[in-house]
Amino acid sequence: MDTGMPGEATAASPSSGCSDLLPRILIVDDHPFFLFGLTAILEEESLAGSVSCVGTIAEAVSDLQKSPETSLVLLDLGLQGEAGLSLFAELERLGMPVPVVVISSREDETSVRAAKSAGAVGFFPKSADRRTLITMIQRVSQGELFYPSLQQPPIQADGLTPRQLEVLTLLAQGLPNKRICQTLNLTEHTVKTHLKAIFAHLGVHNRTECVSEARALGLISG
Repeated sequence: MDTGMPGEATAASPSSGCSDLLPRILIVDDHPFFLFGLTAILEEESLAGSVSCVGTIAEAVSDLQKSPETSLVLLDLGLQGEAGLSLFAELERLGMPVPVVVISSREDETSVRAAKSAGAVGFFPKSADRRTLITMIQRVSQGELFYPSLQQPPIQADGLTPRQLEVLTLLAQGLPNKRICQTLNLTEHTVKTHLKAIFAHLGVHNRTECVSEARALGLISG
């Protein structure tokens, strides 16, 4: 896709106090005008060491295979002729756990929740301003989720039992279910039951999303 820009661009000197928060960002979008503006802001604010742009899912997969050091993917929800969310299945198939933020001109709750359910770490509307972009990059670079449009009541630690908090802490340390069972002297069925309750309480669908949400809410440290 010809965007009038090179595929790779080195970030310029910072104007917002950020200093290359992410080594490399890949933008998957087929709108040249939007790509130009988004890339320019990422460069001007030094939000990434380099930025690459592609226009299709196939090009995104190829790019990520060549550049596994990619820190973040900004994925358009509505690519021409294909569903942007299909990239998540490709990433899972290839075993590539790169974080993805969905970007879209659609801001309805259904689209936002679809992105969250697919495993996106955030949702960024194309109508958002520069400051919101900076905030989003800062948060996801710290392992947090970015879903400001989802109105949810605050989640309190007292909504989880002490045992569930222990399971959550071990989950955040990267322990598989079997190790959690051994550490807490619980059966695998009990651990799975606790995890199901934790996921439901946090409104998440997988382990990575669970840990990110728990950290963002201050339920666990690190």
